[in-house]
Amino acid sequence: MNYLSTRGHPDRKRFCEILLEGLAPDGGLYLPEHYPQIDTATLARWRELPYAELAFEILSLYIDDIPPADLKAICAKTYTAEVFGSDEIVPLRELEDGVYLEALSNGPTLAFKDMAMQLLGNLFEYELARRGAELNILGATSGDTGSAAEYAMRGKKGVRVFMTSPDGRMSPFQQAQMFSLQDQNIHNIAISGVFDDCQDIVKAVSNDLGFKRKYRIGTVNSINWARLLAQVVYYFAGYFQATASNDKPVSFTVPSGNFGNVCAGHVARMMGLPIQTLVVATNENDVLDEFFRTGIYRVRAAADTHETSSPSMDISKASNFERFVFDLVGRDAGKLRSLFVDELGRHGRFDLSADPAFGQAAERFGFKSSRSTHADRLATIRDTDRRFATLVDPHTADGLKAAREHLAPGVPMVVLETALPIKFAATLVEALGHEPARPARFEGIEALPKRVVKLPADAEAVKAYIAQNCD
Repeated sequence: MNYLSTRGHPDRKRFCEILLEGLAPDGGLYLPEHYPQIDTATLARWRELPYAELAFEILSLYIDDIPPADLKAICAKTYTAEVFGSDEIVPLRELEDGVYLEALSNGPTLAFKDMAMQLLGNLFEYELARRGAELNILGATSGDTGSAAEYAMRGKKGVRVFMTSPDGRMSPFQQAQMFSLQDQNIHNIAISGVFDDCQDIVKAVSNDLGFKRKYRIGTVNSINWARLLAQVVYYFAGYFQATASNDKPVSFTVPSGNFGNVCAGHVARMMGLPIQTLVVATNENDVLDEFFRTGIYRVRAAADTHETSSPSMDISKASNFERFVFDLVGRDAGKLRSLFVDELGRHGRFDLSADPAFGQAAERFGFKSSRSTHADRLATIRDTDRRFATLVDPHTADGLKAAREHLAPGVPMVVLETALPIKFAATLVEALGHEPARPARFEGIEALPKRVVKLPADAEAVKAYIAQNCD
């Protein structure tokens, strides 16, 4: 399997090359040259597999430069009941008639990002050992990616993590999970700005090819294909749990800010998984909902990016959206480059409303969308607690609200849970009057000593900090 850049760079690379690289040299994102197609016989065989074996089967279609026995061992090491709390790894339960919750938040940091990040940590350690190399990971987080990456990479040989986050814009629990880590290979950088500033810094550093090569910069954000690939697995696992046979379609609703989680669903659908609809659930930062309603993709300035009660989706530049648009425009790299480099780069927006491709977003690719407000989240949290004795975090509440707007008779709707409620305790207290349950290992975490530096929203300042801490 070879990988190409969405922006047309002529090089084709293997999986382990892009695993350590992040962005392509032309600033594009890597995608496989084609999506492997899954037939009904393969689906039937996969239906009976434990999660780790299912992960191996799917990953091996995209990874042919790691010996199969080694890849199988990595999957078996990653997806265990000890790490994820159950043999199912991502257990599914029916919340109400036709609406299901897929639990993705039982990993070490209580968020769905663990599903991919635990695998990524083991892949990094394996490949770096094979090469006798080191890697400096630069990431950006709006809340959950940072802690998931840091917990997955802490103590890993040959790996340092430099994680940027928007200063003061994460929940106290999320901040404490990251900033309380004292491991010497973990560096937290609080940026004066919003998540999009952090993401812009990561891209700017990655696009400085000289610096990137000198300091061996890699990424763990979902711009890294390996992370998105790992997320494809739980769409198959959710489908198998929601159905009894492979002739029944299923829809998924996905809370999404950076488009990585739902992009994995797009990949699963392109492979042949019978997904009828992919519902993108957004908060007040509704750049994605606006596109799927109007065909206009319009990024917001930092001043226009709302600080909301589902803060992990306070994003106005959806990095992974470029991968979907590449498929939407027929994998025309020239057209993609015109949209993202010329129009978006110069004008902050592009408009596909009159392009026949826009109609295919729903018709061919199955996308729909919805938007939630703070009041919607509170109402959904209260209703879910009252009717089903189930607590959900604010992002999952966004998903449930969107799911109910797009139900189709006879088609199960699977809502992807994104985090456990304790990560957003203040909103749960506002909705219900009490804090949600807290795992014992996180008691008092907010009071632990913090290890974090504050820097301006400036790529040069971040590069200087990396250089100083790579000796």
